[in-house]
Amino acid sequence: MKTSTTIKKMLANNQIVVPAYQRAYSWDTELGKEKSPKQVNTFLSDLEDYIQSTTTSPYYFGHFLFEEKSDDKYAVIDGQQRLTTIAIFLSALFRRLKRIRPLSETEQVAFEDLIKRKSTYRFETVDYDNPFFKDYVIDQERIAKTGLATESAKRIAAAFDFFGSQFENKDEAYLLKMLDAVQNASCTTHPIKNESEAIQMFIFQNNRGKRPSHLEIIKAQFMFYIHLHGGQEKEALIKEIKERFEKIYQSISSIEYRMREDDVLVYTQRVYFNSLLEGKAVEKINKLLSEPQPIPFIKSFTLSLAETFEHLTTFLREDERKHFDVHSLVTLGGIAVVVPFIIKAYKFGLPVGERNALFQRLESVVLRHRLVGTRANITNRLNDVYKDFTSDSPSIQPIVERIDFMKTTDDWWWAYWGNAELARSVQGFIHHTTAKYLLWKYENHLKSQHQAGYKWERFDQIPNADLEHIAPRTPTKGDAVAAGYPTYDEAFQHQHIDSLGNYLLISASHNRSIGNIPFAEKRATYNFLAQQREIQQMTDAHHPCWTKALIQQRKEKIIQYVLTHL
Repeated sequence: MKTSTTIKKMLANNQIVVPAYQRAYSWDTELGKEKSPKQVNTFLSDLEDYIQSTTTSPYYFGHFLFEEKSDDKYAVIDGQQRLTTIAIFLSALFRRLKRIRPLSETEQVAFEDLIKRKSTYRFETVDYDNPFFKDYVIDQERIAKTGLATESAKRIAAAFDFFGSQFENKDEAYLLKMLDAVQNASCTTHPIKNESEAIQMFIFQNNRGKRPSHLEIIKAQFMFYIHLHGGQEKEALIKEIKERFEKIYQSISSIEYRMREDDVLVYTQRVYFNSLLEGKAVEKINKLLSEPQPIPFIKSFTLSLAETFEHLTTFLREDERKHFDVHSLVTLGGIAVVVPFIIKAYKFGLPVGERNALFQRLESVVLRHRLVGTRANITNRLNDVYKDFTSDSPSIQPIVERIDFMKTTDDWWWAYWGNAELARSVQGFIHHTTAKYLLWKYENHLKSQHQAGYKWERFDQIPNADLEHIAPRTPTKGDAVAAGYPTYDEAFQHQHIDSLGNYLLISASHNRSIGNIPFAEKRATYNFLAQQREIQQMTDAHHPCWTKALIQQRKEKIIQYVLTHL
């Protein structure tokens, strides 16, 4: 490769691959009306601005850093997001051009130089996404996007679909201008024999893409410090770190829709240093890297990172599907404060029953913290039992006892999350996401009370779960009382409309279909969930009315369930 070149010359007669220790495709596509443009959209808009301008200078795609594997095969160290997007863009462009007319001889050569010649692919992404990348983007033999295991594969599909939709109505002249702009765009390259030499340059080689995550920065720093201090073991150590990050990035691709990688970095820090008060991971790690012998820390912390991602992948994927207590905690969300407990539970190899018992208590404290909305620092109340929860003393009993104490005590320092505060917090308006969660839990409770051999129902088994106001927020046209609802006076508006007694779990389509119809007509549709049938049982089939007294009665019943079980 020449130092100063073009995209076409860089790709022609070469094979460029993304090594497995690099993160997968992370550029997003704007699919709706997001406030800020996404990287893929910006990629296209920048090119359109260029071809509409009067400049004679070639478009510039920035700097690319490669590790030379052989004479014509390179592993991209920096620039893979841009290269992936270029490959997706060109594949979509050639597809549209072929639909207009057959490629000319010159265009066919360009396709073979830029995309694929016979069975040689010019660019390949990470191993676990590459079959889909080839089938959907390059060869276009696959149409379905169902069953994609990684978020990066979904991003690849989204980018390809976006470019395809943008090209759909473009004419030949536009396409040829775009092709010319990209294949003749200038860039600089730096192939190296030894990857460790490039680490110092990595962080600063970003061209209108995502800023490097803290995890990526730390990976680069680790490899750079190994380059400085690894001595004769340098190459073996770099190989070890690369293998660890290969596992880490595979895990990231599976769980990033649930958890941000930089959050997992902080969770790892809290497990590694055994304190919930740990934070500012980059600053902490930089300080430790400045110590005279940083290599042992790099090795042990990288291992801890890999284990953390492995445990969270098990928690969020395998166990979330198998165990109600895991599914329930994940469905609740907002669990950052307790994630280090979860990691330790897997790290210490706790039996499934003990793990699930711990998850029940953690769910309880997270829910109470959210509902009560106190500014009191819950981390300080849990940190001592967290620190005592070690591989030498892996009993969950002290944690269970602490959380149970916090739920029942009236001591001012601890009572922020107690039953009295919880009861107060659920009297009035509850954020709809949390209300849906509570009613889903209540639904499972009702079914377990009335069905022998009952199997718990997942939240996602309710199609697009929605929250219905039984007495609508906006009164039905005409007389509300005649329609089966209370008088919409000030007391009703403030005390009953937005309360657990008037909320009902329902599918979104069901909710849209009933709108603000009279209560008798609504009641007739309440046939799907146990709590819907409960409304039918609470009211008279011949003269159905949804009264203030019934709303209050139902609210008290749900609150009693919350206080007793959560």
